[in-house]
Amino acid sequence: MSVVPADVLPGGALAVEEEGAARAAELGPRARLWPSLVAVYRAQLSRARVARIPLLFVATFQSIGIMILMRGVVDGGGEARAVVAGSAVLVVAFVALNLLAQYFGQLRASGGLDHYATLPVPPAAVVLGAAGAYASFTVPGTVVTAVFGCVLFGLPLTHLWVLVAVIPLAGAALAGLGAALGLLAPRPELATLLGQLGMSAALLLGVLPAERMPEAVRLARDLLPSTYGVEAFARTFAERPDWAFVLGDLAVCGAVGVVSLAVATWAYRRAAVR
Repeated sequence: MSVVPADVLPGGALAVEEEGAARAAELGPRARLWPSLVAVYRAQLSRARVARIPLLFVATFQSIGIMILMRGVVDGGGEARAVVAGSAVLVVAFVALNLLAQYFGQLRASGGLDHYATLPVPPAAVVLGAAGAYASFTVPGTVVTAVFGCVLFGLPLTHLWVLVAVIPLAGAALAGLGAALGLLAPRPELATLLGQLGMSAALLLGVLPAERMPEAVRLARDLLPSTYGVEAFARTFAERPDWAFVLGDLAVCGAVGVVSLAVATWAYRRAAVR
């Protein structure tokens, strides 16, 4: 009896090739987070560009209208800084919190999560990509609102560059919260309601000066993720800003953003398997 190699027998080479292909498929590289995130971000940006631009104008005009109304009540000082900073961050809240909660609520109700679940994309890439795309739409509206508010209340324009840090950090915190609300809500109507309530909280607790609020409301204000972005931006209007406090507020805002995005990623995994 002689021993013949398997690749010499008829069909042996095919069997070896199939076995090798199966092994290669099992050991194939998993999709990396960064390339997947960029792909989801570009897809979301191109899809939402046409539909979200009109809503961005609505958010900007809403914030400008609020500042014009508050101009008759607030003359200047710390209250004017709070109004301008809160109105600028309100644009971020309208898009990143309100609209993102509606988007994920509708995506869950329509079965769109099943599409993403079949793709070799990490859950964090889906959440971060969508959050980044929606937060990107807030940049022009936030800048226009901040410039208009500074001119309206006579505040300096010197340190508006701090928006480079405020917009992404506040956007991440609010987008994570909006995505979590949309994914955890059992119905899209409830997701829309929660997003509207979150934006209303950002309006009332972020735009109105904290000095005029009761103590209980101040405690609720401290729990809102956008508060620290508002505080960081408002501090830069001082003649000599205390940059240690500004960096501290930005650090808290960034930490809250990491936590909220982690909760949103968990909510996405929970919703995708149901």
